[in-house]
Order: sequence, then structure tokens, then C-alpha cells
Amino acid sequence: MSGENKYWFNSSTGEVEYGLESPSIDRIGPFDTAEEAGRAPEVIQERAKAWADEDAAEDNWGTDGTR
Repeated sequence: MSGENKYWFNSSTGEVEYGLESPSIDRIGPFDTAEEAGRAPEVIQERAKAWADEDAAEDNWGTDGTR
């Protein structure tokens, strides 16, 4: 899969880019459409919350919830 023909979200500028315009440190993706790339901040936030919820559930595994 070549990133040259994909869309990226630039985390420094907040802009959607086509192809490998910016340094890799600033790019999030790749995405198939500009619309998907534009949702990158939302997707990151959703995934971070899901991971945090999973971590919290694992931290409480086997306990009755009281401390």
C-alpha cells in the first residue's frame, strides 16, 4: 500500500493532504478518502477512550469494585 495515493491528516496544520506532502512526524493515516482523513482527530479520540476503558476494566479484573 503506497501512501502516495492516499489522504493524510496533518496534525501540525489540521489540514487534509493528498500524498506524502508533509514529514511523517506530522502525518496521521493513510486514509482512502479526504472525508475519512478529516475525521482523524475524532477517530483518535474515540480509540483513546476505548483503550482507556479497556485498561480500566483490566485494572479492575477480578475485583468487586471496592477498595
